[in-house]
Amino acid sequence: MIASIAGKIILKAEKYAIIEANGVGYKVFCAEKTLSKISQIGEIVKLFTYLSVKETGWDLFGFLTFEEVELFELLISISGIGPKTAANILAAASVEDLQEAIVLGDETILARVSGIGKKVAQKIVIELKSKVKKLAGGSGDKLKVVDEIEIIDAMVALGYKVYEAREALKSVPENIKGVENKVREALKRLGKK
Repeated sequence: MIASIAGKIILKAEKYAIIEANGVGYKVFCAEKTLSKISQIGEIVKLFTYLSVKETGWDLFGFLTFEEVELFELLISISGIGPKTAANILAAASVEDLQEAIVLGDETILARVSGIGKKVAQKIVIELKSKVKKLAGGSGDKLKVVDEIEIIDAMVALGYKVYEAREALKSVPENIKGVENKVREALKRLGKK
């Protein structure tokens, strides 16, 4: 199995990048947030990967962190969830947020992913709850998760992508309280980019 790839980016498209390693170009499918964070064309990048082998072909999926690969593998272990759906789930939120949502039984983030309904979201929570452990630093505070979902929903309604809203929310200082104040502060952070 191909566990990682390091090489020069020779093309970036909407859903994948072509990475040349030792004279061979590999088409690596990546989430939009991953593509936005990796180097530009001509620069060197290193990604952790998962090779999906099917009758119809082989697909290579790329991730920035090993934790993303681990959660990806857990997701595809669930009947009915394929690699592309699992990649869409990882694109919707950070690994920490997804793990926390699964541990707390909160299907809201999962149900918003294209191709995932409420029943599939519940199935993910039920099947992975015992397997997923929160990363260090996770608060386990249900109120915090509900607030974050409200803030992200508000920002998505204003036209921002989920991953942009999550990144902006991470930079909001802890001392700012209230959903409205946090939305206002996150919007300021997005305006500075």
